[in-house]
Amino acid sequence: MSDQSSATRVSTDSVAEATRSVVQEFLAARLAGDTERLVEIFADEVDWLLAENPGVPWIRPRRTGAECAAQFTELAEHTVPEDARASVDTFLVDGADAVLMGHVSGTVRATGKSFAGPFALRLTVEDGRITRHHLYENSLSIAEACTP
Repeated sequence: MSDQSSATRVSTDSVAEATRSVVQEFLAARLAGDTERLVEIFADEVDWLLAENPGVPWIRPRRTGAECAAQFTELAEHTVPEDARASVDTFLVDGADAVLMGHVSGTVRATGKSFAGPFALRLTVEDGRITRHHLYENSLSIAEACTP
């Protein structure tokens, strides 16, 4: 292996390690409900993608780090905390990008109805902060749980 390809590999590995570290911090802050830490972890401007779902109060377009962090507070306000479940089955990191896949379930407080399904979350980390948050989930199940 040439010195240049070895240096490139070390650089790529260090970017992936930094990405993994920030994503683990994100998951820990999310689990702890630490909105202040989430605001710090998200970049000032975030490429946020979560399919619009007008019947779901916590799902809406977001752009700033503070708006993104607030989504987790809003989710907690509208769902039953004791019923919330999320499991990560896969955690892949490639440079600045990370993909988590798993399952999520919960109960909507206003209706008492449950939702469940798989999810995939793509995150991008730049300069130690999350700049992309694209979440793909079973939006039909969530919408049905929000419908009285």
